[in-house]
Amino acid sequence: MAKTRPGVPSKIKTGRKELDTYTIKGTNKVVRAGDYVLMRPSDAGKPPYVARVERIEADARNNVKVHCRWYYRPEESLGGRRQFHGAKELFLSDHFDVQSAHTIEGKCIVHTFKNYTRLENVGAEDYYCRFEYKAATGAFTPDRVAVYCKCEMPYNPDDLMVQCDGCKDWYHPACVGMTTEEAKLLDHFACAECSSDDDVKKSQNGFTASPADDVKVRCISLVIACVNALLVYNASFCRRSVCNLVLSVQFDGALLSVKDTILGSVWICYLLNVAPVLTAKHSIC
Repeated sequence: MAKTRPGVPSKIKTGRKELDTYTIKGTNKVVRAGDYVLMRPSDAGKPPYVARVERIEADARNNVKVHCRWYYRPEESLGGRRQFHGAKELFLSDHFDVQSAHTIEGKCIVHTFKNYTRLENVGAEDYYCRFEYKAATGAFTPDRVAVYCKCEMPYNPDDLMVQCDGCKDWYHPACVGMTTEEAKLLDHFACAECSSDDDVKKSQNGFTASPADDVKVRCISLVIACVNALLVYNASFCRRSVCNLVLSVQFDGALLSVKDTILGSVWICYLLNVAPVLTAKHSIC
């Protein structure tokens, strides 16, 4: 079985009837629309293709076809496999296809990324998806995700990480000079920045399950610094007895812009984590 070329619509023939179910040949497993299936690849040396069944139909000769939507593995995408891609990671593509039902080898489960990270045991049938992928252009949705550690990489659930008691950030053992075995023996951990502070506070709630459960906010001090700097800057140029300075802080996932609406200047600061939209109004004499 081979995938058709992305962007080429499959031909729809008349005289077909839609089926509610299909039993995988040689098994008692039943496939329905909405199920995730493993399909035999054209190259015997490759892992099975993964698809979501959209519709099942049969022709007058009872030849059963499945309309499916393909999942791509990272190595099948234009960008290729990256360090943060997990072994069971898939991308839901916009590539639709029609294949013979006889090419279905089995069923699987494609979890959301969050649910996958909460599995106690990952089975051979378990996969996860956190991106949608446009096969023709190589574009991903979402195009930004949270990053962790000194290396500032997205979370790979296959890799062990340790959480700092102070800042709550997550680190790869190798990035902080530890082996995986040493990291597994830790009861508490403080990163280099937090360990230099004598007042590192331990977490009241203990460790969270994984970086995927955290929402990192590292921009507050940067916002304050930008606002204070703008206040000082504008105060020196004030030509009125009283002026209203309006500072708006907006964050789109990667860029934080602090705009001074009086002077029209814009300060851009690169950030990597989620931050709230903030508007601050100040009066300066």
